[in-house]
Amino acid sequence: MNGTLYQFKSSNHVSSQTPQVHEVGYQSWTEDNLLVESEHNDILYYTTRWDALCPYVNVSEEMLNFAPRPFVVYALPPDSPYGVPINDKYGLVDTFAESFWQEERRERKFRELDKQYKHFTYTEKVIAGKDLTVEDMFEMGGEHFANYYIDDREVEGFVDYVRHLDVLILQVHSAEGELVLTDVSILLPQYNQLYGSFCQWNRAFKNRSPGIYACLQACRWAAKNGLRYYNLGPVDDYGYKALFVTDHEPIYAMALIDADHPLATDPTSPLIVDFKPHELNQIYRHPEMHEQGHAELAMAG
Repeated sequence: MNGTLYQFKSSNHVSSQTPQVHEVGYQSWTEDNLLVESEHNDILYYTTRWDALCPYVNVSEEMLNFAPRPFVVYALPPDSPYGVPINDKYGLVDTFAESFWQEERRERKFRELDKQYKHFTYTEKVIAGKDLTVEDMFEMGGEHFANYYIDDREVEGFVDYVRHLDVLILQVHSAEGELVLTDVSILLPQYNQLYGSFCQWNRAFKNRSPGIYACLQACRWAAKNGLRYYNLGPVDDYGYKALFVTDHEPIYAMALIDADHPLATDPTSPLIVDFKPHELNQIYRHPEMHEQGHAELAMAG
């Protein structure tokens, strides 16, 4: 977010001089860069640097033992032993389904969008994530990051996450050469998905629904390139996504917090909104299989 609109509170954790690099899933982290401080009603809590822009964030016991409380991890992998389903879900588009493309309302809207963008230039390219820099990210999405309070460390987290993955970049320019939108997605062949990370679009073209057009082109790209699902991300707060969604997938998350902490008692807290009360501090999806580890980790931090 470039630090211009919102100031996160500083962590009290003391950094080591030569931090050890830890690896888990697609992610790497050190004690210096794992955490991002956020707040709700001036109540401090911690998330990870992959929280804002990445899907399927992996954790390890090492990470959980290190992190201070409250520590919240959203979007754990569907095949992970960690986390519980929360009160939100991923919206998926089955791009292989004929019914998706032929449904009357969608077909009419897609035809209208194509007509609106008939004289615009659309480009698409896939790049190796290892070639993507933080500077590239801010060039493509700096305004979006600022508008949605995405911390610089979360942008760095995205670059870390895609080191071993490919990234799809879609762009649209007007007939006059003005950039209308840049849409960035992650290819996830392991899950047969294209994951939509962010779309930055030019407000001057708002009446043309550039975000919706970007979703349409991403769906077309996924279908053409053999990825069955386009993952629109969480759907509960984004009504426009209903035009696309054919399937839902649970979002698994974890919240480690003292029972009497204000974030666990404030009725407007995101933890109250997202989690069932008895699932706070539930580390394993099936705790009966991990009883000893569950008890040890719940007391850590």
